Amino acid sequence: MFKYFLASKSPRRKELLNQIGIEFQVMISEREEIITSTIPEEVVKELSLQKALEIERMLLKECDGDIFAKYSKEGFEGVVIIGADTVVSKDGEIMGKPVDEEDSFNMLKKLQGHKHMVSTGVALIVIKGDGKETISYAVDTDVEMYPMSDEEIKEYIATKEPADKAGSYGIQGIGAKFISGINGDYNNVVGLPIGSIYQAIRKL
Repeated sequence: MFKYFLASKSPRRKELLNQIGIEFQVMISEREEIITSTIPEEVVKELSLQKALEIERMLLKECDGDIFAKYSKEGFEGVVIIGADTVVSKDGEIMGKPVDEEDSFNMLKKLQGHKHMVSTGVALIVIKGDGKETISYAVDTDVEMYPMSDEEIKEYIATKEPADKAGSYGIQGIGAKFISGINGDYNNVVGLPIGSIYQAIRKL
């Protein structure tokens, strides 16, 4: 049995991780995010790994430099830190969380009636008695939206649902009525490709 840490405060990611039946603790990285790429898949891989590495640093500080020693005494065979980050992109333009309602409107205006890509990066830091392993990858899902009038966009923004979501929409909420098609992992669009994570951790 492993001790799991989720490096995210997202309630959607917590819900998805709960679905695979593992117990985990949430730890939040407050470190400033640094992006060196403009490619969506590389951006999310960078950000998810930065989050996971910051939680590892925090744990090392708590454990006097030996994470495995602390948790093996508690009966765990190792520690798994899960970092994740999601962006939306259209024609190479990356859209994160909106800074305000105007930003949200502009994002939705670009996305409505078109296809775009949702990319989620996942970083797993696995710490066991035989050392540390880092698994890092990105999952892409193509999403298409129905056309939205300016009034529909404004009404949707007024619900506050888009405020904390990459691309300014939530596929699992009210925003579902604007989605015309998905090609790929639905859960990836929600914020965590939980199937691929489960497949990775079941092999540990």
